[in-house]
Amino acid sequence: MTLGMVYALLGAALAVLLAGAGSSIGVGIAGRAAAGVVTEDPSKFAKVLIMQLLPGTQGIYGLLVGFITLSKIGLLGGGAANVDTNTGLLILAACLPIAVVGLISGRAQGQTSAASIGIVAKKPDQFGKAMLFPAMVETYAILALLISILSVTAIDI
Repeated sequence: MTLGMVYALLGAALAVLLAGAGSSIGVGIAGRAAAGVVTEDPSKFAKVLIMQLLPGTQGIYGLLVGFITLSKIGLLGGGAANVDTNTGLLILAACLPIAVVGLISGRAQGQTSAASIGIVAKKPDQFGKAMLFPAMVETYAILALLISILSVTAIDI
């Protein structure tokens, strides 16, 4: 295994680990708020569950970039490519946007979802408006996802 392959694998691992950690933290934050609402009014379960699930997307985005990276370097569906050090570093750098933004935005989206769950608790008819707040945080995770995907796929091996 070359040093370049190690760097490429590190990039894939960071995308999955950090974005997944951000989602775990965010879903946990929102889940605590959701549990409190459901304790008071079980009929709001479906609405608050949707809010709790929103921060989980960053982990999915990191996983997607991880799969694309593993496929790119030949570890999925074929033999491993000969990845030189410079290419491995490029792949590592390409994975960093979703890794870092996924970590940060997952937590931020969890906090925003928790606040939106508070809106739903008091005014269930405002669910649509409440969804917009955590969706705004999602925008930046999607932008990071796009940059990571475009970057990883553009690297020649």
